Order: sequence, then structure tokens, then C-alpha cells
Amino acid sequence: MPSGDKSTGGYLVLLNVFCMIAHLVAAAENNVIGNGGKLPWHLPNDLKYFKSLTWGGVVIMGRKTYESVNKPLPGRLNIVITTNLDWKAEGVVRCSSIDEAIQYARDEQFKEIFVIGGGEIFNQTIHLADTIYLTRIHAEIFGDAHYPAIDESLFLKIAQEDYQMDEKHAFPYSFETWKRKSA
Repeated sequence: MPSGDKSTGGYLVLLNVFCMIAHLVAAAENNVIGNGGKLPWHLPNDLKYFKSLTWGGVVIMGRKTYESVNKPLPGRLNIVITTNLDWKAEGVVRCSSIDEAIQYARDEQFKEIFVIGGGEIFNQTIHLADTIYLTRIHAEIFGDAHYPAIDESLFLKIAQEDYQMDEKHAFPYSFETWKRKSA
């Protein structure tokens, strides 16, 4: 449709209007994702999986999640959501809302946006997620931060890889991929 803008040849140009929004999360059977601002487990293969999915991409997180890591994740655009307008950290982009963070990532032409926590951000964005990359830790673990229950009427599990506990992994776990069902 003509827009009258001579710089685009008279046509409206839409760049990267659509991009995928993915949750990337590790959660226990009881949906615990953290305790006291820390992960309540150490799973080296999950860290490698996280890195392989997000490297060269964009991650969106809340301020508390960022402060638990306490540095930008290398090789990624780090966007931190906080309503504190005075908050600053070197190597990150501060946004004051989820909408602002997603728009920033879209403007930077990312095809997939990874929301990486914490619990409040997951709860506020679950309705936007197209994909959930879930590392399911097969244990009930105490914690104070939780991932929302996956609504199986909205999401379909399309892949699952199971792993047993070993000398480096204190719990059995699975890498699961969930996709939003078509309307």
C-alpha cells in the first residue's frame, strides 16, 4: 500500500514485524526455578544447552535475575526490565516494561527473543510465548520462585530428551520443547 514516503519507493516497509518469543527455563517438577535469587541446582549440560540456544541472540530478564548473574551474558544482547529509571549496568539495555523490551529486540532485527526469567517476568509473558524450552529437573525442590504451570490446552510438547543423574548432574532431567498450538 503506498505510503507516500519517497525513501521506500512509495511503499510502506515493515521489517521484522513478527519474531518468535521463547521462554528458556529450568524448573523442578514442582515448577521451582529459584531460591533466594539463585538456582537451587547445578546442571552443566543445562548451562551448555542455554548457551547453545541463546548465543548470538537476545535475552530478556528481570532485574533480580540479572543481579543473580551479576554481569551481562557474553555473546548476547542483554535486556533488563526494571521500573527503576536510575538503575544502570554496563553492557545491558534497560527497559521499563516488557513491551518496551520486546520492541527493542524486534527493532534490532532478532528472529527469536529469549525470555530467561525470573518468575515475575515469566508470569507476565507466558501469554506471549510461542515456544517454551524447558529443562525439567525430575525432583521436588524447595524454592521461592516458580515457573507458571504449562497449560496443555495451549501448548503441545513436541520434543523431549531424557538424561539420568551422573557424577556431574545431581538430578535426572529432560530437555523439553513446547510449541503454542494453532488457534
